[in-house]
Amino acid sequence: MPIVAQSTETTDWVSRFADEVIEESERRASGAAKSVATAPVVVVASGLSPSGPIHLGNLREVMTPHLVADEIRRRGYTVRHLISWDDYDRYRKVPAGVPGVDDSWAEHIGKPLTSVPAPKGSAYPNWAEHFKAAMVKALAELGVEYEGISQTEQYTSGVYREQVLFAMKHRGDIDAILDQYRTKKTPAKKQQGQKPVDEAELEAAEGSGAAAEDDGSSGSAGYFPYKPYCGRCEKDLTTVTAYDDDTTELSYTCTACGHFETVRLSEFNRGKLVWKVDWPMRWAYEGVVFEPSGVDHSSPGSSFQVGGQIVGIFGGKQPIGPMYAFVGISGMAKMSSSKGGVPTPADALQIMEPQLLRWLYARRRPNQSFKIAFDQEIQRLYDEWDKLAAKVADGAVLPADAAAYARAVGTAAGDLPRTPRPMPYRTLASVADITAGAEDQTLRILSELDPENPLTSLDEVRPRLDKAETWINTQVPAEERTVVRDEPDTDLLKSLDDQGRESLRLLLEGLDSNWSLDGLTHLVYGVPKVQAGFSADATPKELPPEIKVAQRTFFALLYHLLVGRDTGPRLPTLLLAVGQDRVRKLLGA
Repeated sequence: MPIVAQSTETTDWVSRFADEVIEESERRASGAAKSVATAPVVVVASGLSPSGPIHLGNLREVMTPHLVADEIRRRGYTVRHLISWDDYDRYRKVPAGVPGVDDSWAEHIGKPLTSVPAPKGSAYPNWAEHFKAAMVKALAELGVEYEGISQTEQYTSGVYREQVLFAMKHRGDIDAILDQYRTKKTPAKKQQGQKPVDEAELEAAEGSGAAAEDDGSSGSAGYFPYKPYCGRCEKDLTTVTAYDDDTTELSYTCTACGHFETVRLSEFNRGKLVWKVDWPMRWAYEGVVFEPSGVDHSSPGSSFQVGGQIVGIFGGKQPIGPMYAFVGISGMAKMSSSKGGVPTPADALQIMEPQLLRWLYARRRPNQSFKIAFDQEIQRLYDEWDKLAAKVADGAVLPADAAAYARAVGTAAGDLPRTPRPMPYRTLASVADITAGAEDQTLRILSELDPENPLTSLDEVRPRLDKAETWINTQVPAEERTVVRDEPDTDLLKSLDDQGRESLRLLLEGLDSNWSLDGLTHLVYGVPKVQAGFSADATPKELPPEIKVAQRTFFALLYHLLVGRDTGPRLPTLLLAVGQDRVRKLLGA
């Protein structure tokens, strides 16, 4: 009997991670649960630093555990998805291109993000809250269920006090682990352009969902995994000069303002553990089972690897932590939130429905990079999405694709709000382009697309229509916008040969009886066929290659007569938008 090859994967990456996380969670709870009802609460985590615009690369830090958590919820388990807002991180530099921010913000470098003023004109009390707000709104629109934790509140309220004291008491053990990876082991003479591991990570980690810091202060008094913020200038440019384990008295000096003081750490809440200690401390404190990290945190000697050793000091275990690849934008390099102007989830949700954005993250494994389109590619993505929806409705789809679709359209709590009648995005964009947003004209055109089932209200095509209109207005250059001619191009009409005039006559004769999207599609492709002596219904296989050339020539003629250039929106949509009377006028009827 012949061996039959197994089919391609029948489950998606989310399901496989969910299996692993449930198994690991039950193992940590001393054995498998007897039932879902008695299973331990599953904890997954994300970290976001509101040091600047929280971009679409950072969103992967949230979407990866969100999708896994949601799958676990669908199976009946209780899940906590923690998002740590790293708002107690130091303000490292003034990001370029942020509205309402100038060079004067440089005086705040070294302060906690929650102590830095918000950009001018902001409605929020500080820098961190300003950049956090847009992400909070985007996550709500995306249907992400989570528990937000402000690290400012955790540290300043003393929640982590015992963990801080414990880390200070075991600073020697921590130092021994970190010393295995410190850059002092790197030869002093580096190759040109090469960076030591820690320096490279500091640059890459900024805004990647984790704070970018050194691994502690090693002065004449020894190593300390804790950084106080100065009591005078609020900056972390401090050095611990003495610490007594018994009394918890800590002395420090500030290199920024010269301030020095001695405090009792058991009562002091103005400082934090350095990042490479802080992260594993949280894993142990919260009992995190699953937390992904970017490629910048997964390299040898990076935070995730070092944290896997340090977490044991706190009595915890390292979470399952898949590495996730970078997310790009069509035509742009890898994003960095340290710079202003990078596209954020809020920007993406202005031009695409949340279902599409969720799908882009759900359909690719975390270690696969992908791009999010802000250019013409968005139209192709929407076509692909609509084809997938049709296949799902027909039951003719691979299991993994069906799973990605299901995760995109809804969560364990229910389906996300959707457009009742999702017309093609490229059609809606073309109509929005031609009508410049005039609702009466938009409704007229869209109602004529399918005369047998006419649209009666624009609400039926919202919010997709609004997204397409925003894309046209914000992402399409002015020189690429469509402007319909006011008057016929008489010079071009006079210059036409017999074949050109005959093609226009055939088109005009068929307008009335083919005035729908499908009808006009058949008509504009059919005219060159008929002129060549074939049936308008002839398939490409029945036609010589020259017909394609004739069709392109005919289309270019129509575009020149209607909009004065070689290309434009799809001709059937353009004809409907212009209207029969105006089409006849411009084509010289």
